[in-house]
Amino acid sequence: MSGFNIKDKTYLISGVANKKSVAYITALALQENGAKLIFTVQTEEHLAKIQKLFPNSPAIILDVENNNHLESLIHNIKQHTDQLDGFLHSMAFANFRADALKFHQTYLADFLQACHISAFSLVQISNKLLPVLKPTASIVTISISNTKATSYGYLGPIKAMLEANVCFLAKSLSEDSNIRVNSIGAGPLKTSASAGIPDYINNYLYAEELTLRKKSLATTEVANTALFLLSELSSGINAENIIVDCGMNSNYFDQTIVKKFNT
Repeated sequence: MSGFNIKDKTYLISGVANKKSVAYITALALQENGAKLIFTVQTEEHLAKIQKLFPNSPAIILDVENNNHLESLIHNIKQHTDQLDGFLHSMAFANFRADALKFHQTYLADFLQACHISAFSLVQISNKLLPVLKPTASIVTISISNTKATSYGYLGPIKAMLEANVCFLAKSLSEDSNIRVNSIGAGPLKTSASAGIPDYINNYLYAEELTLRKKSLATTEVANTALFLLSELSSGINAENIIVDCGMNSNYFDQTIVKKFNT
């Protein structure tokens, strides 16, 4: 893709787990369009992976549950740049236990940890980044297309919280800057992270049937939307959740599936 005008702009990328992740494909697209990248990773193990995937880009260890990492984030970033044009937040974690698969069985400790990593970390990191974020910077996070889908377990309400955080964070930052904050509500994707969600594959296949084109959403399509939102082409979009699901949300009563059910 071209025309994004992001050459030599600098972006902070979180959440690159592997080559199947939204963060990885977005980072690759940014790099191909001439952008400079800085990565955050959770552990030394992840650091080694990033250094292999993006050998010419710096990476910083940032475990959001470690306050020391958060406090040193700006210092570490300033070793590489004084300004960021954008930040991609692609963090999510949930501890799905075999004895707590139903929502009402969710452990408080698991829920609070997932809230922190998957939702509140957007607010935490954005706040720490303010000294280096340009006044017109773009912040983008990755959510899901339907936060009421039970197939996501207790991550559903936490993603709903993430989307609410987007709105309130955008309003708060607008008091002193033109920094934009948006989320992408992605339909079910074939990623390594999703493989850890109980019974996910059956829901993924069903979602594919619900798409208007009868073909599942590609991670590249979500990454392209992130690329657009991180660029100035989306300057008029703020505090929004952009649904990217191939029309699935408009097709719950797909007649082909209805007929199969009645057969």
